[in-house]
Amino acid sequence: MSTFDALREQLLDAAAAFSGGGDALAGILSGMVDDVDRMLREELEIFPVCHHSPASALAMTRRLRERRPKVVYLELCEDLRPLLDELRNCRLPVALQAFATQLDGFPPGSGPLSVIAPVTEASAEYQAIAYALDTPGVEIVLVDRSVDHVFQWLPQETDGPAGPAPEESGSTDDGHCDDGHCDDGHGDEAALHGDAVGVEIGDLRPRFAELEKHLLHHGKVRHWSEWWDQYVEQPLTGADYGTYRQAMALVGSLFRRLRPDGDGRLAVDEERERHMWARIREHLAASGADPADCLYVCGAFHAVSTVAEFGLRSEAPPYEISPRTGTHWLYGLIPSSHSAIEAQFGLARGSVSIAAATWAKAVKRGGLTPHRLEGQQGGSGKRTTKATKATKAIGPASLAGPMDPSGPVSPASPAGIAMAAQPVAAEPAADRLTGFLAGPPALDGLDEDELRGWCVDIVRLARRNGYLASTADAIAVFETSILLAGVRGRARPTPYDFADAAVTCIEKDVVPGRRDVRRLCEILLGGDKIGMVGYAALPPLVRDVHDRLEPLGLDLTRRTQQRVLLDLKADPELEPCSDLLWTLRYLLPDGAIRPIMGARRLGERPIQESWDVALGRHQREIIELGYEGVTVEQVLEQRLRRTVWDPQATAGVALAAVEDAILYLGGRRLPSELGARAVELLAAERTVDDAPEVLRRIRRLLTYYRASEPELPAWCEDFVTAGYAHYCTLLPTAFADDDTGVRQVGAMLGFLFTLEGLALSLGCDRAQLELAVRQSHPRAPAKVALLWAAQTQLGLLTREELRARCDELLANPLVVPAYPLYVSGFVQALEPVPGLAPFVVEALSKAFARLPDPVLLPWLPTLITTLRRHAPELVPVLVREAGRTFPGALSELDAWTPPWERPAAPPRRARSAPVPSGPVPALLTRHPATTGVVAELLGCTLGCTAEWGSRQENGEVAALIARHPATTGAVADLLGA
Repeated sequence: MSTFDALREQLLDAAAAFSGGGDALAGILSGMVDDVDRMLREELEIFPVCHHSPASALAMTRRLRERRPKVVYLELCEDLRPLLDELRNCRLPVALQAFATQLDGFPPGSGPLSVIAPVTEASAEYQAIAYALDTPGVEIVLVDRSVDHVFQWLPQETDGPAGPAPEESGSTDDGHCDDGHCDDGHGDEAALHGDAVGVEIGDLRPRFAELEKHLLHHGKVRHWSEWWDQYVEQPLTGADYGTYRQAMALVGSLFRRLRPDGDGRLAVDEERERHMWARIREHLAASGADPADCLYVCGAFHAVSTVAEFGLRSEAPPYEISPRTGTHWLYGLIPSSHSAIEAQFGLARGSVSIAAATWAKAVKRGGLTPHRLEGQQGGSGKRTTKATKATKAIGPASLAGPMDPSGPVSPASPAGIAMAAQPVAAEPAADRLTGFLAGPPALDGLDEDELRGWCVDIVRLARRNGYLASTADAIAVFETSILLAGVRGRARPTPYDFADAAVTCIEKDVVPGRRDVRRLCEILLGGDKIGMVGYAALPPLVRDVHDRLEPLGLDLTRRTQQRVLLDLKADPELEPCSDLLWTLRYLLPDGAIRPIMGARRLGERPIQESWDVALGRHQREIIELGYEGVTVEQVLEQRLRRTVWDPQATAGVALAAVEDAILYLGGRRLPSELGARAVELLAAERTVDDAPEVLRRIRRLLTYYRASEPELPAWCEDFVTAGYAHYCTLLPTAFADDDTGVRQVGAMLGFLFTLEGLALSLGCDRAQLELAVRQSHPRAPAKVALLWAAQTQLGLLTREELRARCDELLANPLVVPAYPLYVSGFVQALEPVPGLAPFVVEALSKAFARLPDPVLLPWLPTLITTLRRHAPELVPVLVREAGRTFPGALSELDAWTPPWERPAAPPRRARSAPVPSGPVPALLTRHPATTGVVAELLGCTLGCTAEWGSRQENGEVAALIARHPATTGAVADLLGA
């Protein structure tokens, strides 16, 4: 006869009454009872839990005091076991983390991979861990899948638990705290886990959206966390162990059997259950432990598993665990927070803090001494609560006091704890569910003192944050809290009722500051407790950072921002600290290290620096740096190498890496290696999209090396020669390609013209550039203007011819609408041809003077935005040239005439001179055509041969001979005269 036959009959009768004799409901209810019965009949004691549940933590604490198991099997990734010992050096909450960047066996591009498992003090898993680690002769074994299997099975986990309701989304406020309790926002703390995959012990949330909606509606609550607190946590907080165990298993069975059809997560859960039972049997066989001395801690969902491998007496074939991939995993601890746990696991905002407050209150009321690891940092932090003081009062000294054996002994009393020193046999399975489900819950009465204290404190806190709250509001919150609790069927207001009442009565219509009333309620009820990883548990890289920054006198464990001033001239021994701060600023996200004064540029060295340091707030990020190397310099070098050898890397990216290597690492080995890679990338590029970045960075690097080194590195010379040939080859195509922008073509010409001298000295041929320009035939007006500028620079087009072409464009009505595009091209031409600045000012002035408003006005915003975004360095050139061209005072403007509109000076008339006699005049007379050509070359046009005689009579020939006697003699010698 089964223990639960009576309960099964009652449920079947209820199912027949409600469903009219249907089999579906009867099968579900009967199956739930069978699941609980099967769990209780298992030889190995199974402890069902819910993650971060104070009821589970209280039941675990009581059971460990009574039972004293020798082996604890815990549902947690098996390869995280070495991290448990490091919890002694931390302040909870923290998260166990596994991290991998070098992947082997996973799809390319899927990394980095990260898994975290948060641990809070008000959790059953922490109580089990603390008991096992601090009790001699007790072993703790993690039996869940490894973190490698988490990602192997991750593609199957397509259907997660019901997502959080809108009210459960984490806050995005900013904030910080310095003592483990947040007094500001949730923004930074909610992101402490990053994008890691969370591993939780006991995920008890309906995977059936309609079921969750039904429970919330009939429970008169707004979100799942509130429903769980009211209908599970509060009734089970004071329940005995047998009742807690059976009720929690029943809830797990309910959610398991009411899962939707095709739930993809169920297959993964079943694989996990097979894995855990296989590990348990393996350990029992290897260690020879007695199952009666063991305790299996797992989620209530897994405690009522229906897989064939369930139980030690299972006759199913041994489960074969798939091998791990070749991925190298790194393990460590990172700080966590209540808000981070809420954000990652879809809990209501503030629910973990409320659970912590419930745990503290229950510990105080029950007189329990919770397990805590020796050496655990912080505890409750600076804000020592009354519950903490109460637990300290019940210590080893109180256990040594006299005991009265005559009266009943409570398991939670000091006498009961002392009597529990010896192991006791497991209690026989008795039906505790029938009475628990049939009778009303033992609800606490109204605690007016507690509620009154909340109301007074929330009004005081609201006034500090800008709200116009008063005593009347405190009274209103008190009465409204009681009213809401009554409407929702509660004997006493919960923290959720109090928060709703405070929002209703205080917030009104506006929020004067950045904290709303709901956030103030969270602060009042405990705040967002932030964990901290201790020095001894940090990776070597982080400890090295702490040691090297010790001369600054900073407390790097504080979460507040600290200001530090470095006088490098007076204290040159602080230069290593400055170098480390700059490197950390490069590696860490914004906000961790922020320079206030000082900059690091090529060839510059500041004499004073000022920094804002907040490494304590970004401990997770710096810990993850420790997974990549032993020192920050090693991590930086690896990242630079990885950047330049990335398949998507470009020459500009490689040059940026060279610059960063010089700034933060120094030396010549790594910059030379990265520079050689930049040469390879430049030669392999088939587009010129990166040309502006390449030009800007190679100019800066060349300037630095010329100022600081006796000669240029070999890679710089190779880069210039390769770039000269590369851009000459691509120049005609870039001019003709519509997808290539004007900015890119201008940067190409800038590289070719500004570095032409160095390139020619290294063996390049200028004819290649001239040939490339002659082969270029652009169609876009802006590129045409660029080509004209290039031809002017090469001497293929004179300045007067260029001006004439622009005047023709302005004179042609069909081309006037496109004239602004030509001007934009001339502006971009200032990059390769800076000497064209006067002409560009002239072109802009003519455009403003002659273009009609329908053409000019739409073009001006485009010109301004283009200059601001793509060519900000060209604006000062134009401004300086305009300052030289235009008058400096307003009074001079009326009489001012633009230089390009001033009439040209008349040609000077040559003075007549007597015609010399001799062989030279005779020679000139015999060869009039040759004489005319030579005269034109020398700057004197003589006209046609028919006018030679009159020109001779006018004395022009004589004047020419007089001005150039040497040339005349040389020509005479060549002609044989």
